[in-house]
Amino acid sequence: MEFDVAVLGGGPGGYIAAIRSSQLGMKTVLIESDELGGTCLNRGCIPIKALLHSAELYKNVSNAGDFGVVTDNVRYDFSKMVQRKNAVVERLKNGIAYLEKAHQVTVIKGFGVLRSSNIIAVNGDDIQARMIVLATGSVPARPPIPGKDGKLVMTSDEVLTMTSVPKSLIIVGGGVIGIEFATLFATLGIPVTVLELMPSILPGVDDEIIKMLYSELRKKKINLVTGAQIMDIESTDCASVRYVIDGKEETVSAATCVLCTGRNPATKGIGLESLGIEMTKQFVNVNNFMQTNISNIYAIGDITGKMQLAHVASAQGLVAAENCAECSKTMRYDVVPSCIYTSPEIAFVGKNSRHLEKEGVRFKTGRFLLAGNGKSLVMGERNGMVKLLSDEDSGAILGAQIMAPRATDIIAEIAVAMRCGGTIETLAETIHPHPTISEAVLEAAHDAENLCCHSAPKRV
Repeated sequence: MEFDVAVLGGGPGGYIAAIRSSQLGMKTVLIESDELGGTCLNRGCIPIKALLHSAELYKNVSNAGDFGVVTDNVRYDFSKMVQRKNAVVERLKNGIAYLEKAHQVTVIKGFGVLRSSNIIAVNGDDIQARMIVLATGSVPARPPIPGKDGKLVMTSDEVLTMTSVPKSLIIVGGGVIGIEFATLFATLGIPVTVLELMPSILPGVDDEIIKMLYSELRKKKINLVTGAQIMDIESTDCASVRYVIDGKEETVSAATCVLCTGRNPATKGIGLESLGIEMTKQFVNVNNFMQTNISNIYAIGDITGKMQLAHVASAQGLVAAENCAECSKTMRYDVVPSCIYTSPEIAFVGKNSRHLEKEGVRFKTGRFLLAGNGKSLVMGERNGMVKLLSDEDSGAILGAQIMAPRATDIIAEIAVAMRCGGTIETLAETIHPHPTISEAVLEAAHDAENLCCHSAPKRV
């Protein structure tokens, strides 16, 4: 079995790399040991968003009386939520299989191991390829906490296989995964405690956005504990987490404890060491062409340690595939939108004010609160903001942070403007449809020049 390109791993980076390689006229094989779609589709992005959407519908129906819609005895059936989530995943997974076949990509199910720079062993056979793309993804991290393997302790993988909700929940880790799970279960009325080691949840997110989010999470009765150093976890009749905060030992108990402490690259056992592929800790070193130190072997996605985002993996997959076809494509990481599916959603791109202040960049800030946006009020959403940062001299857009309904869709507008070298004036002069949430972007752009018509003038 000889191919031009062999892709090891069928996640959002790998399956895209395989399709693009075939589109560019290369005979391609895709090797996947588990399910097509990888973590994102099967145990990550799609399942959690499907459950969050169901929870959001439950919340909206529960609050329908505020909108003049009478509902009685509103309840949810978590098992049916799970069934719907599984159906969505299955449909998308079948879609990927169809697309690979339609693009004449050979798909092999099995665990692939590098035997040389041109050979991958899988299922007892040798797959020969002129070019190899490594896309093996990542797995949930289990930090060295005593009791981390207890019977009542799970990772995000196990949470997404549950068919019933726990009576209560402790989440260790206040990053994106932890806060999304906290939002999901708290919306369903489950008592949730989040323990985060850092001084704030969601490190890297704009301080003003975090302040607003705290308000929303507390409305959901989520118990947020930051600066908590975890000592150990006991699994007896319940999960008990012992932690130290401000020098004082505390204990919190719940039916289940979920570890949301990041993800480790899945690089063990695939033959990297035997080939001498250069790594930093567990991550594979790559250049901007996505090449490893072995010129015909590329690596993409979570194993590169760049940005553990599905859309980054897909973009890297396209770059690697085109370079396998002797193009000269490079990756850019300066304009990558990030999304957090809280309620309201959070999205951001570029740099925040902390970054710019640290770099000594002179910048302008434009803000617009959702309380002044007509569509937001129609939807019953008052808490949120669009914040735009632009260069004080050139007007170039340096970053944007949004907390609003559909923020994860709206952020693409600003990413496109940044990618095309747009300025704050570009956004301010672009007519936005009314009434929409996106008008808040327009208003924030106007505010950067103290010319916003729907907010009070700034004090000089």
